[in-house]
Amino acid sequence: MKILNTLMSICFLFIFSTSWSQQTASVKGKINLSDNADADNISVIIKGTKIGTVTDANGNYEIKNLKPGSYVIKVSAVGFSSKEKAITLNSGDEIIENFTISTNSEQLSEVTVNGVKTNPYGRKESAIVSKMPLKDIENPQVYNTISSELLKEQVITNFDDALKNAPGIDKLWESTGRGGDGAGYFSLRGFAVQPTMVNGLPSLTNGSPDPANIERIEVIKGPSGTLFGSSLISYGGLINVTTKRPYDTFGGNVSYVGGTYGLNRFTADINTPLGTENKVAMRVNAAYHTENSFQDAGFRKSFFIAPSLSYKANDKLSFNINTEFYNGKSTNQTMLFVDRGAPLRVTNLDELGYDNKRSYTGNDLFIETPSYSLQGQMNYKLSDNWTSQTVVSRTSSKSDGYYSYLYEVSQFTPVTEGVVFGRYMSKQNSESIGTDIQQNFIGDFKFGNLRNRIVVGVDYFNINVINNGSNYVQNGFVYIGNNLQQFNEGVLGIMDPAAYTDDSGVLTQAGTDALLANSPISPSRTRQDVYSAYASDVLNITPALSAMASLRVDRFMNQGNLSTSADDYNQTALSPKFGVVYQPILNKLSVFANYMNGFSNVAPITSPGGNIFTFDPEQANQFEFGTKLNLLEDKFTASLSFYDIKVSNTVLQIDPETYVQEGDQTNQGFEASIIANPIPGFNIIAGYSWNDSKLENANGNEFEGQRPESAGPKHLANLWATYKFQEGKLQGFGLGFGGNHASENKIFNRTVGAFSVSEYTVLNASVFYGSNDYMVTLKLDNLTNEEYYKGWSTISPQKPRVLSIGATFNF
Repeated sequence: MKILNTLMSICFLFIFSTSWSQQTASVKGKINLSDNADADNISVIIKGTKIGTVTDANGNYEIKNLKPGSYVIKVSAVGFSSKEKAITLNSGDEIIENFTISTNSEQLSEVTVNGVKTNPYGRKESAIVSKMPLKDIENPQVYNTISSELLKEQVITNFDDALKNAPGIDKLWESTGRGGDGAGYFSLRGFAVQPTMVNGLPSLTNGSPDPANIERIEVIKGPSGTLFGSSLISYGGLINVTTKRPYDTFGGNVSYVGGTYGLNRFTADINTPLGTENKVAMRVNAAYHTENSFQDAGFRKSFFIAPSLSYKANDKLSFNINTEFYNGKSTNQTMLFVDRGAPLRVTNLDELGYDNKRSYTGNDLFIETPSYSLQGQMNYKLSDNWTSQTVVSRTSSKSDGYYSYLYEVSQFTPVTEGVVFGRYMSKQNSESIGTDIQQNFIGDFKFGNLRNRIVVGVDYFNINVINNGSNYVQNGFVYIGNNLQQFNEGVLGIMDPAAYTDDSGVLTQAGTDALLANSPISPSRTRQDVYSAYASDVLNITPALSAMASLRVDRFMNQGNLSTSADDYNQTALSPKFGVVYQPILNKLSVFANYMNGFSNVAPITSPGGNIFTFDPEQANQFEFGTKLNLLEDKFTASLSFYDIKVSNTVLQIDPETYVQEGDQTNQGFEASIIANPIPGFNIIAGYSWNDSKLENANGNEFEGQRPESAGPKHLANLWATYKFQEGKLQGFGLGFGGNHASENKIFNRTVGAFSVSEYTVLNASVFYGSNDYMVTLKLDNLTNEEYYKGWSTISPQKPRVLSIGATFNF
């Protein structure tokens, strides 16, 4: 009955929307800046009404459900001249009106009408990657953009699946929810990274970010310490989420996704102007999510709400406030830890014989991960050439509940057949609080005949971690193998074959609390302050040749545990960045090269014998070259690049009492990304990456000469393509197909042995139908029901075949 009611509701919305759309008209188009750059977040309204919208990342806009009649379109933005155009609409019209706006005095220019529509997957410009507005084709750094339109098409309900659309990134470690580092880990150019940036600012989380408020995800490649510091990013790059922003007309949508394994997800996106002068607008995105595991136990529930507010005081001054509140509740996803201290007994999944339907956990043992993020931004146009940007951010993440993991017990003497894992548990109780204050001055001016685009900024970042969690206790053993009798006799002393079981632990809160009752709690509080200053200049030597030079200085002040001063340490680090871009065909083809630096301040280490070792900052240097294309009026964009990253000053442990700082890690690779719209209605996004990593000069360390476990698979490929019929009886109907491929991955790779998970190819498909008012999508993930795994010295089973249906109604 629930399914029947849902289908009847969808049919009602379809009939209502179809009849309504036949009586109304729409207008759409593209807004460009005077330098032909796309105009993001520009207000487009019907003058004299509250009807309107805001441009997307590519400068496109669309206003629908207009009654036939005569109107005036007004285009406006802070710091730009507004423009108006009179139009007349008849029933069923879909006209296109394009505008170009500039910072000059207001003057009306001719409006052209054409039928060109750019690829919704692409984005030509970003103001975050370089902390200044800069086209992708003139940026010497590589980055990939995952748009909200793509997430809608793929019925994305979790952050991990969204990242499958970027080349060179792969999941290493599931989100655990534990304090400090509970978010998921991903391999990016061979280095581990977590999603820690929102709108270019630090944002802490111990869970997985909810996609409801995502306008786009930018996967920024290479060491980026020069502009983003080092506290929350990696040498491979960073993951930045850009959130949805308010606009000055009423609109939005509501959506529902239901699917296999109890998936139920409700989302809403509502925007409204406040007042009558279109100066204040508010937008609220919200999501409620419930889902069970495909295994014998496990679940995830969450509630997310993100109110945001914009205020345009005048043509020079504007404010934006973005907030996010998230509360997640889930069990730990299954991860089997390979024993790191002894020769391996098994080297692959076939030898292990693991049944991926087994979770070895219980729904009574869950963890809650509430978090919030508050961001305030003030933009003031100082002159035609300079803008001031002041940003304040406050973020918090908590962990409260039970965290468990399974660790291989290789030397368990009574068992000679199969593998035994010990279950270890703790009661998490921690909170991380971060504060960030930035002041940027962004300029665009000429010095002589040379154009300079520059950002000069200062940044203060503070993070406090308060931990009152328990120590770990053992909660039984888990056996994987074919000799249960031997396991029971050796571990439990049970001789009755009827009592044989592969799990000797307790999976209730009461039983676990009894085990934890005598586990000591060692309260701790740590603090880190980072004071930074940076500058970056893009110099146009000619219109086709530009050079970028950047420098950052960071002063780290680390107090460690506040109860003692023995672990305090302060460091200063410099981080340069250089790049050059030449465009043989202006705005269509560029070749580039870059040198980028990343760094990490290394805390002192106290050995068991009391010896204290101090270290210099660890350094990563990247050299990269490649080409970028933007052809056929934005219908085909691509980037191809080769990179070499070398990390020096790596700290190595030679024995329990000896540490040295002399290891080198080299990561080399190739990446290719393509976004295409070859014919109307047909969109493609594809990528490929190859990465070769090795640890060298390791002085006999167990990783000497090995591919690091954080490197992920050597080969990765992604593809997604959709076609939507543009006319005829099938107009509005579409199909989607794609997937991901990964080569064999050595998730454990040391001198004591290697454990590999097999290569895999996961295929996905969708069928959808919709119009401007609604969209219904049927999606099938993992078509062939491929059994595949991820890992980082861990073995983590991934989802089998999943069927979901999504329905969205726009208003």
